[in-house]
Amino acid sequence: MSLSIDLEVKQNVLCIRLAGELDHHTAEELRERATEVIENHSITDIVLNLEQLAFMDSSGLGVILGRYKQIKSIGGEMVVCSISPAVKRLFEMSGLFKIIRLEESELNALQKLGVA
Repeated sequence: MSLSIDLEVKQNVLCIRLAGELDHHTAEELRERATEVIENHSITDIVLNLEQLAFMDSSGLGVILGRYKQIKSIGGEMVVCSISPAVKRLFEMSGLFKIIRLEESELNALQKLGVA
């Protein structure tokens, strides 16, 4: 299974919707595409919708952490939403929820960031 990456810009927020598997085969494409949009569209916040993400490994965690640091360095915020149970467990074990907020839905996340 591969990774489907849907990137949408809503004002200053980049919505990243992932479906499939985020692993060492697909992490680099996500890193490149997200970084390009962040740099070219004055992005200050990221909403990461993981509802359709079936699998993620440490490479996926790394690329997410990298985009978090990129956004945090400009004073922005990353919010994760609609996370599947398996991926949620990986976030919990890695401690990512200590730095990245979890919202129930993409709409909730966008509302919290003031763009919905």
